[in-house]
Amino acid sequence: MTAAPEHLTRLSITGMHCAGCVSRVEQALKNVPGVTEANVNLAERTASVAGSANAQQLIAAVQAINYQAAELRGLEDESKKEAAEYAHYRGLLRKFIVAAIVGAPLMIAEPLGLMPHVGVPATLPFWLVVGAATLFVLVYAGGHFFRGAWKSFLGHNANMDTLIALGTGTAWVYSILVVLWPEVVPSTARHAYFEAAAIIIALINLGQALEMRARGKTSEAIKRLIGLQPKTARVVRDGKELDVPIEQVGLDETVRVRPGEKIPVDGEIIDGRSTIDESMLTGEPLPVEKQVGDAVTGGTINKSGTFLFKATRIGADTALARIIELVRRAQASKPAIGRLADKISAVFVPTVLIIGVLTFLAWFNLGPAPRVSFALVATMTVLIIACPCALGLATPISIMVGVGKAAEYGILIRNGEALQQAGRLTAVVLDKTGTVTAGRPTVTTLVAVSGFEESELLSIAASLETGSEHPLALAIVEAAKERGASVSAVEDFDAIAGHGVHGRVGGRDVLLGNDKLMKKFNVALSELPVRATELAAQAQTPMYLAVDSKAAGIVAVADPIKQDSKSAVARMHALGLKVILLTGDNRATAEAVAKQVGIDEVIAEVLPEDKAKKVEALQARGECVAMVGDGINDAPALAQADVGYAIGTGTDVAIESADVTLMRGSLAGVPDAIAISKATVRNIKQNLFGAFIYNTLGIPVAAGVLFPFTGLLLNPVIAGAAMAMSSVTVVSNANRLRFFRA
Repeated sequence: MTAAPEHLTRLSITGMHCAGCVSRVEQALKNVPGVTEANVNLAERTASVAGSANAQQLIAAVQAINYQAAELRGLEDESKKEAAEYAHYRGLLRKFIVAAIVGAPLMIAEPLGLMPHVGVPATLPFWLVVGAATLFVLVYAGGHFFRGAWKSFLGHNANMDTLIALGTGTAWVYSILVVLWPEVVPSTARHAYFEAAAIIIALINLGQALEMRARGKTSEAIKRLIGLQPKTARVVRDGKELDVPIEQVGLDETVRVRPGEKIPVDGEIIDGRSTIDESMLTGEPLPVEKQVGDAVTGGTINKSGTFLFKATRIGADTALARIIELVRRAQASKPAIGRLADKISAVFVPTVLIIGVLTFLAWFNLGPAPRVSFALVATMTVLIIACPCALGLATPISIMVGVGKAAEYGILIRNGEALQQAGRLTAVVLDKTGTVTAGRPTVTTLVAVSGFEESELLSIAASLETGSEHPLALAIVEAAKERGASVSAVEDFDAIAGHGVHGRVGGRDVLLGNDKLMKKFNVALSELPVRATELAAQAQTPMYLAVDSKAAGIVAVADPIKQDSKSAVARMHALGLKVILLTGDNRATAEAVAKQVGIDEVIAEVLPEDKAKKVEALQARGECVAMVGDGINDAPALAQADVGYAIGTGTDVAIESADVTLMRGSLAGVPDAIAISKATVRNIKQNLFGAFIYNTLGIPVAAGVLFPFTGLLLNPVIAGAAMAMSSVTVVSNANRLRFFRA
């Protein structure tokens, strides 16, 4: 019996409030048979589950622990989720207003001495009305906290809702007890805390609403990527052009794209030419020329011409769909620092409950009169201030913004671990061909001896090389086409291995190759070898041209260094990184390239299969290594490195072969990616530090450790405001990454 195929399922989860909730949902999903990995994102309220389990099984597992879930399958589901979140945001604001209308007058009147005494028969009706109004606040504005706490209790667990429900519920029960049966407590302890319960509920609702609003900004990168995809496409069927929904475009279908329109799906141009703006996918600002036979990508914008193309990938198989999925996976993933926070949070709430009990007992047995009031206030404050919302949001919210920001730069990060590792890098290993250099040999220098013109030199060389398929030959022929040099027919063509080529062009005997070829045919080179040595030192490959046994000049071919390679290497140095060139090319050429761009160390003449071993040797030296290659022949080395950066055009192999894919094909993406990674990790650490310090300092102060020395006891209302604002602070700090500039 064959196993069910593994796939990724995305769920929208409702009812989660803290890292404890995340831990419970993740564990429930991992316990489902067939699940290989489950990541729950508190910031997005989503779960990404890999494995063979179906959506119904996963939803059932979530519901079994008293949370709600729904599968997210496409743009329509995403829109519904967004609409539901906005409705929830509006609901939280309404609950805040209702709770504030009840609680604010009470809180203002209390310090002004305008509230009647508790326990006096004449004031009973007033306090009963206040108690009923506050109960309404607890039910309407705080009901979701109590329901969440009850569900957690049924699941033998505790979460943020537990702390809020216990704190506010206890305040209300104690207050109504004092109002109805004042004699059960000492006269000094006869104080009602209705205003505290109402205002705490109001502030927490406001905090969650503000958090939701700020959180919505963190997923703007995904929204922009989704917005790239047009809703319709103009297809050609039976000779007629029809506008159809994009879901109805079939494979191999002919699609028309007019100037200014977005390309609906991936395909290949079959008629026409144009320039395409690919900036939103690659980060490259300049439009790209496209003609018949060239590939086009869904979501990019047609700038000038009109053309027809054949659809080659549709739906979830398009590059844009796969990029969106890759960004989502990365946003849902957790680096080690995030998993540490989850582990701490999992035991945090039970620990706080124990601290709350100990706080009550300490005040009740050792505190000053009125002991009951002090014990209640201190316990309620501990429970409220300790809610670990900020702790649960600290990592995922920064990952979401950081990965989204990277996507805007044409950088696809596959997982959160790559972000964290990038902050530890000490060395960057660069492949040469296609990474530092363009990967396309071109004619760079022409040296003509007396009696020959450079254009004549190129014309003769190109004519001779029309019969060769060697990469250097193709570069010469291409240069002749670009410069308008005439190309004649070649006769008696002969390729001499390790030497060059020989043939007849226009009735003349022509040789093109190295010095061995010239010696073989007794051609005197005079001063040309001196110039050839100079060119070789500049990473160019010189070839001698001889006509009728006399030297005519040099045609030099090189793989040109990309325009931004030197500045990119300089930026890596500025980040404190050692830069190493790893190539299979000869040492002289490699040294010349390294010298031109400022690379620190060269490892040359390495076979492709040995590149991973060289990376491993660097790691053995204690280096934390990033490998930068084209994502295909460098795959083993990319996998061996601590972080692999694939420079490519977003092809399937490039996207799947490395931790980070640079869509632009530019080395400048490497320092961009490292800078974004470092900024994101720094942001996570700031959030975690803030959350940990807040709880570490807040709980002892709330418990009353300062009271014996200063007489200070934290007000539960202030604790509620601080707790609510801590989450807003974390989300706001993460959103600073949206303004990052590399």
